[in-house]
Amino acid sequence: MTGDIPSGDTDAGDILDLGPQARLVARLAERVTDGQLAAPTPCPDYAVRHLLGHLIGLARAFEQAARKEFGPALDTDPASHVPDIGPGWREELAEALDALAGAWRDPAARQGMTRAGGVDLPGEVAGLVALDELVVHGWDLARATGQEYAPDEADLEGARALLTPTGEAGGEPDGLFGKPVPVPEGAPFLDRVIGLSGRDPGWRAGG
Repeated sequence: MTGDIPSGDTDAGDILDLGPQARLVARLAERVTDGQLAAPTPCPDYAVRHLLGHLIGLARAFEQAARKEFGPALDTDPASHVPDIGPGWREELAEALDALAGAWRDPAARQGMTRAGGVDLPGEVAGLVALDELVVHGWDLARATGQEYAPDEADLEGARALLTPTGEAGGEPDGLFGKPVPVPEGAPFLDRVIGLSGRDPGWRAGG
């Protein structure tokens, strides 16, 4: 992360429902063929198999962050290694995504402080980071495998709120994950959110 972590002032209520976005990502993963696992993704260092491994890892880590189960998984910078998948990855990912969504339905998940990726942050911010990871990496997976992708507008709004740059006055603002890619004002909401994540909304596999 290169930008400032938001303060956590949100109007999302006590419960954060990651269920719709988690199910959307799970459906995308179900349609991934073995022949697509080595295909490139919008993440330069990741093939599809690495992106799927990252999704498994982040789902487990943010489940633990919701439950305040502090341990090595919450202290590890995800950029420190390239994740991969094993033979049972489909079931593993589906179970991890379901557990993630369940953990964040507990109002206690958003209270107090927690930890993720080696960073201490308010629980309500950690929940938005988890949502953003699912939204953005869902787009990565859809683009890499040629699938349609249409997250709920409420989930896109949560990701947008987290990703909007907060740079200091007089400087060029960076987003939470780096410099945003300019997107026309009239572009679809999804494209604008993806641009804020530092990705080119026009990315296509083989393009």
